[in-house]
Amino acid sequence: MADESPGWDQYSRLILQQLETLSTGIEALRRELQEVKRELTEIKAKEDRVQEIRAWKEKIDEIASPRQLKSALDDLDELKVFKTKAVTIFAVVQFFMATALAFSSFFS
Repeated sequence: MADESPGWDQYSRLILQQLETLSTGIEALRRELQEVKRELTEIKAKEDRVQEIRAWKEKIDEIASPRQLKSALDDLDELKVFKTKAVTIFAVVQFFMATALAFSSFFS
């Protein structure tokens, strides 16, 4: 019976060592699982944002296509330039009319 004791002692240490190794492995897997869960949450949040943007784009596309929006902006720019030219021409014509009126009243 004295011979069996050292064998059991070594066997129990081996089992404890294996259990500690398994415990360490399980802890590592838990940490990895937590990291995967965190990344999955981030991906879901990004997916929600993409869905919101997609819905917004569909609403905008119902109103006007991107080409139509660009065309409208180009037309708006042209109108701004036309307004500037028209106001400038009107001011110049008014200046000449005032000058002509001043000369006509001066010489009359």
